Amino acid sequence: MSDEQKQMPQSQTPAAAAAAQAQQAKQSKGFEELNKELAKVVGKKGTSAAAPEEAAQVKSPAAKKRAPAKKVKQIVVSSRRKTAFARATLAKGSGRITVNNFDIYAMENRYLKEAMLEPVNLSRLTREVANGSDISVNVSGGGASGQAQAARSAIAKAISQASKTDAIRKTYLDYDRSLVVDDVRQVEPKKYKGPKARARFQKSYR
Repeated sequence: MSDEQKQMPQSQTPAAAAAAQAQQAKQSKGFEELNKELAKVVGKKGTSAAAPEEAAQVKSPAAKKRAPAKKVKQIVVSSRRKTAFARATLAKGSGRITVNNFDIYAMENRYLKEAMLEPVNLSRLTREVANGSDISVNVSGGGASGQAQAARSAIAKAISQASKTDAIRKTYLDYDRSLVVDDVRQVEPKKYKGPKARARFQKSYR
């Protein structure tokens, strides 16, 4: 080979070097783009566990807003008699009265039933309030008579609070004060040296 032919590749080396540099730059740019895409993919995988919660948080404002539930106005009162405790809840209804989830009109004991219905049947105003509402009474403790009197007082308090005027309360006070004000009297406990609270055993010297 002649010297000119040998020198030909040497004369083209600058252009080839420039082309090689351009190709290397393209490759490096391609590698950088690939690295960025890989980083994005890895970041998405790392946050995939929290993605549903974030999506739910994002979607929650856009979800349909539920209409607020109407609050039912209730009146809750309590009453005591001897060791019995009664709690009455009054709400708008059709005139149903229950005592311990049992219909008051289905009770067999006539005396106790009439005693508990006394504040309802006292006047026309009390009947109107009772017929337009449901009264639920829960009573515990004491005996049958004490529970009936506690429920009676709780029903009277609920009806008087449900009325818009103070006329029913005044009627109750005039008729029987214990309908609105609790009777806190209780039997005095028995002591030793006697058969009852105050009585004492008699002495005999004969």
